[in-house]
Amino acid sequence: MDIRHEIAGWTTGGGAAPSEPVDSYTISTDGSIAVTVWSYGATLVEVLVEDNMGHPANVVKRLPDLAAYENRALNAYVGCTMGRFCRCVAEGRFVLDGVEYTLDRNEGLHHVHGGPDGFDRRVWRSRVEETQDEISVVFLLISPDGDQGYPGEVAVEAAYRLHESGRLTFEYTATTTAPTIVGLTNHAFWNLAGEGTIDDHVLAVNAARVLRFDDELIPMGGELSPVAGGPLDFRVPRRLGSTRVDNYLVLDGDRSWTAELRDPRSGRRMRVTTDQPGFGVYSGDWLAEPRTGLCLAASAWPDAPNLPRAPSVRLDPGTTYAHRTLHEFPPAVGTA
Repeated sequence: MDIRHEIAGWTTGGGAAPSEPVDSYTISTDGSIAVTVWSYGATLVEVLVEDNMGHPANVVKRLPDLAAYENRALNAYVGCTMGRFCRCVAEGRFVLDGVEYTLDRNEGLHHVHGGPDGFDRRVWRSRVEETQDEISVVFLLISPDGDQGYPGEVAVEAAYRLHESGRLTFEYTATTTAPTIVGLTNHAFWNLAGEGTIDDHVLAVNAARVLRFDDELIPMGGELSPVAGGPLDFRVPRRLGSTRVDNYLVLDGDRSWTAELRDPRSGRRMRVTTDQPGFGVYSGDWLAEPRTGLCLAASAWPDAPNLPRAPSVRLDPGTTYAHRTLHEFPPAVGTA
């Protein structure tokens, strides 16, 4: 295995913010996988995987340069680490221990994907960890008390770990100085063809229920609906076609598998397992280049701090938030 470090560029700054260098790391196995990550937003930039003819291609959506990642109009959170809480907090409010907290709003009345200056907008510190069979890039961030309205100073680590077998793991941990809420995820858009749209991809998700959303994609009190027979029924592998998806699928109890994606033409496959309660699944219909990637963001329930039925997202001093999601890329199958 090998790791290469470069400088991807310098941030433009803004206001009183100084320009900062952005680290780029590329980890490669002795086989057919190479992964590039940047310290800006702790972002997954590239995953090179071979097709059924042995030709490598990048299977995550990548923007042309650092300036594009900094430009909110061009960057729909592509590949970034989202936090302090991903997806949404309805009306930017939640109550913890009887105290109501008001978060910075960036989608009308709502707080979405960590707010206007979320973790995706920060330059993280970094370190490299190496073992005999795995190389990891670990990004580190301190989120101060009051950051985007959240209580407590939170220390966060986001690790990308590549095993010599080609297994790619996302690991997140966080600790806090005061009771708060935390929910982190990666927002990569996957395209196993390496180009074009995802319409011919085949998706399976081990989820029989979906959160009911209103017209603003806010959960309706935590109500769940069955997916059986509907457009979100991916319990059996199914071609995406033109189906528009922007929902949260609640995973079932059997965690031997959670999601699988494949591209029949290239033969590339991806299997995902996670310890999170569900996936935010988004078919990228509102990207600048629509449907050029499928987002499979393993995470807490959207608006979890306001939903009594949702698994807890509370983090207290002396405890550690932990999230682990694995991506495996079996050898490509079939012929082009």
